[in-house]
Amino acid sequence: MNIRNFCIIAHIDHGKSTLADRMLEITETVHRTDNSQMLDTMDLEQERGITIKMTPARMQWKGHEFNLIDTPGHADFQYEVSRSLSAVEGVILLVDASQGIQAQTLSTLYMAMEEWLEIIPVLNKIDLPAADPQRVGEEIENTIGIDQSEIIGISAKTGENVEMVLDAIIDRIPAPTIEPTQQLAAKALIFDSVYDKYKGVVNYVKVIEWEITPGTNLHLVHSETTITPPEVGYVDPTYKKDKKLTAGQIGYIVTGLKSVRDAKIGDTMVATAKGEHENLQLNEVRRGNYDSLKSFVVDGFAKAKPYVYAGVYPLDTSEYDKLKESFGKLVINDSAVEYSHENSAALGVGFRCGFLWMLHMDIIKERLSREFDMETIFTTPTVMYLVRAKNFTNQKIKDGSNVVELVKSGLYIHVITDFTQKLTPEQKEFIEQNTDDKIAEKFKEELKPWLLVRSGADMITKGDAEKIFEPMAEVEIVWPEEYAGAIMTLTQEYRGQLKSMDYLDKTRVVWKYSMPMGEIIIDFYDRLKSSTKGYATMNYDFKKYEMSELVKLDIFINGEVIEAFSLIIHRDKAYHVGKDITERLKWLIPRHMFPVPIQAGIWSKMIARETIPAMRKDVIAKCYGGDISRKKKLLKKQKEGKKRMKAMGSVNVPSDVFIKMVQRGEN
Repeated sequence: MNIRNFCIIAHIDHGKSTLADRMLEITETVHRTDNSQMLDTMDLEQERGITIKMTPARMQWKGHEFNLIDTPGHADFQYEVSRSLSAVEGVILLVDASQGIQAQTLSTLYMAMEEWLEIIPVLNKIDLPAADPQRVGEEIENTIGIDQSEIIGISAKTGENVEMVLDAIIDRIPAPTIEPTQQLAAKALIFDSVYDKYKGVVNYVKVIEWEITPGTNLHLVHSETTITPPEVGYVDPTYKKDKKLTAGQIGYIVTGLKSVRDAKIGDTMVATAKGEHENLQLNEVRRGNYDSLKSFVVDGFAKAKPYVYAGVYPLDTSEYDKLKESFGKLVINDSAVEYSHENSAALGVGFRCGFLWMLHMDIIKERLSREFDMETIFTTPTVMYLVRAKNFTNQKIKDGSNVVELVKSGLYIHVITDFTQKLTPEQKEFIEQNTDDKIAEKFKEELKPWLLVRSGADMITKGDAEKIFEPMAEVEIVWPEEYAGAIMTLTQEYRGQLKSMDYLDKTRVVWKYSMPMGEIIIDFYDRLKSSTKGYATMNYDFKKYEMSELVKLDIFINGEVIEAFSLIIHRDKAYHVGKDITERLKWLIPRHMFPVPIQAGIWSKMIARETIPAMRKDVIAKCYGGDISRKKKLLKKQKEGKKRMKAMGSVNVPSDVFIKMVQRGEN
């Protein structure tokens, strides 16, 4: 079979999209233009020089059909990369000859090796004065065991030696393996799902068995949806309609669905069985029972899980309906975003939103501004915590909504396997074959004491919380050895624990740390870059939940809790963070006619305080002499008036104060 399916994996700015452009031009799929990054179609991708959404492209070279999947290089989108690796037989490992292997490249490379994919190492930017192909080649050889003689040196910008890469794809990457069965009419893997304003939801798929033609009834097993595609085809990089997609090919299917949430990435698309099994399975599907098709699914399906949560509020409180409508349209083509209604006494009505990571959150904020003209306030981001309650007095525990939240988030697996029991084979099979509602009913007793906490405002009281667990990440950092001291100091500050250390070469080290995700989501990456003059790179991956000495830090303004500033933080850091917040708020909040106390408290114990002095009128300015008792009488009257005002008055916290506090976290 003359089909080759492959991805390009690389760190950000190592030339992945540029190499894809040269391949499209050399194979005469497109004509050379002044536009670079032809597969990066979003304005944000073009401006930032990064790939946000993966894109397939078909090419023809020396009698072979090439199906390329251009994948994101940033760690925030690793889930999409893992799905694309399931759809190919080989990868091009692209490394900058002047920088060497980076942390995010290593992570994606390990995923490719676990899939047993053929790896073609390529050194890019060999024409740069700073290029060191010999050193970087030794890194690659030490990392994956491929001899330096098999590494291809290229310049993606000029096109030098790119034809050698195309030839190597034919020689080294195997054709897709086809194992047809007699029970299926077709089977395909959905490795991405996008929304097109003219076609609706479009699935990018790899056909595994038989063929798919327009008008075929296809069933999405995990999404439990049936579609009849009006159009199928391939991308080159524009949509090209075709008569069919056959086994081994990569292409697109127009689904007719209205939202990408109805066509989950990683899902398996199958046609009804052939022969004597057809009526049985078709009848089951018509009754809404997709279990009869689950024996045909491609392994590895998992929902995209948000790890970072933040409150999103309109800058103008009257624009809540506009923000709600904007989110409704935005999630049509981004299924990873989660949002639910939230009400804050300080910021008004808004949403609690979940994002894959910080870059994903930044992109959503930018898209709300550009595409929907929606100016918003994003609160300080947090992660999800698991709390075991001492008693069952909490309202969520009483009505069972805590169990539903745990199951929908997927974190119930960690509760069961890490804290209560090990899953039996029967329980694993039950989870794989049943809906969230049935799973919640099955494990309601084990999950009953557990609560999912997404923000400081959601945290239960100290007397009700028995244990608090935080998510831990495995952080991989690659840096020159000369910065080891600075990095060790930084990681200790963020509660990092060193797990292992390996040398890529004589000067560059890969260190693996276990670190709390809540510590690294704000400014760890920026400080890492600053400490190493930009040389260090990092990658992260969620591993497990661990119990920790976490506390709720509340900020009180004039005796009232401001929920937007509430944090869940480690006890050792609470005093310093609380003191810092109160000092900053003292200068950000405008003065009132009475003194305004600003306090930070762990649960109900105050640990820091600042006071905003009152605006003062000089009531004795007109007293030119006379008895001192007159002045004392005026000052006493002023003091009593301010006391009454403080008891009855409220403190106005302008919205720009929240913006400035959040911006501090982002810088």
